[in-house]
Formats: sequence, structure tokens, C-alpha cells
Amino acid sequence: MRRRPLSLVQDDLVDYEKAMERMTDMVGQRQRDERSDTLWLLSHPQVYTVGRRTPEQHLPDPAHGIPVVSTGRGGQLTYHGPGQLVGYLIVKLGEGEGIVDYVREVELRLVGALGALGVPAERRDTPPGSELLTGVWTAETGRKIVSIGMRQSRGVTSHGFALNVDGDLTPWNWAVACGMPDVDMTSVGREAPAAGGTTFTMFSGAPAATAMDRVRAAVAEAFEAS
Repeated sequence: MRRRPLSLVQDDLVDYEKAMERMTDMVGQRQRDERSDTLWLLSHPQVYTVGRRTPEQHLPDPAHGIPVVSTGRGGQLTYHGPGQLVGYLIVKLGEGEGIVDYVREVELRLVGALGALGVPAERRDTPPGSELLTGVWTAETGRKIVSIGMRQSRGVTSHGFALNVDGDLTPWNWAVACGMPDVDMTSVGREAPAAGGTTFTMFSGAPAATAMDRVRAAVAEAFEAS
């Protein structure tokens, strides 16, 4: 994997639509070479976002009261909420490098971050004719822990990944996540007991901010972001 240092921007809870406005500004700045490659780490209030290919039958029941927002990224339905770490990647692709190539790199960097946290993880190749298996999965339990949906415009990437840290996973069950009705979404907090004593101590009973801060630090290091 090539070296690709990123500038790190961090926020706490940011409204999704406001985040999209700021991300769009960042992409324009990168296209004009007014900013360096950037990783923006943040979280969102509860919201479902849907990609261009999301079927209507995959949407949640409106009775749950969580808004659904259309977005220009690839992929299908994703849930965001407190306790989840979102990373937006504004990166100028290299000569001959496509968005699929970069998504592979993102998967591998997140596998490294999770491994550093004591949660063995893996990326998966998509069998012919199957729903895309883009994202990161736990190696021991086979659950999905990271969702990824990205796009590129004029050679610059946008959108990114959502890594479940320690938030409520129930809203994932109210819709069809990632186009896969049988997917079992998980989090670092859920997987940590199976990962060994040090990680279990790190997350069990720890304040939410402590767990999130540790995950943020591991992700930033994996992406060479500072």
C-alpha cells in the first residue's frame, strides 16, 4: 500500500446535511489544490442515508421517526447515529487510480485499525452476481462492522466509511442495510469481549468518549492522518 499522509479534521456530532455542505466545499478546495488530502472524522445524529441503487422496499418504517436522506455516494442504505465513527475522505486519486482501487485501500487501512484495537477483521471479494461486499467484516464472527460508500468527481474522492464503535445497533434492524437482508451489523463494543482481555477491559464499562477516542486514534494512525 502506497504512503498517503492525510490532514486530519475532527468534530463531534454534526448534522448530516450540514456535513454534506462542508464536504462539498472541501472537495472543491481539493480539486483546486487549495487543501491537501483530508480525513474528516465525526459522528451524526440518527439518520438513514440511501445510495442511488437503494430499492424502496429496503427503507425503514417512517414510524421509527428517523429521517431518510438521499445521497450521491455509491452503495445502498446505511444508518448513522451517535456511537458511530464516520470518516469522510477527500483525496486526489493518482494517475491511473480509480475509485474502486481506493475503496480497496480504505478497506485494508480499516482492517489494520481494527486489528490494532484487538478486533480481527477482513475485507471480502464479491462473488459474481452477488450484492457488493464492500466494507469490513469481523474475521471471527463474520459480522459487518464498517460500511463504505464513496464516489469521485474530477479525480477527487468524497463520502467514506462508517465504523460502529459502541452505539445502539437496533436501528440497523429496521431497514435492509447495505442491500443485504441477512447482514448482521456489529460494533467494536460488541466484538471486543471475543477479542481478548485487554480490549474487553478497554471497552467494557468504559465511558463512551473513551472508547470513541481510542477508535479515532487508531483510525487516524491507520490513515497516516495528523
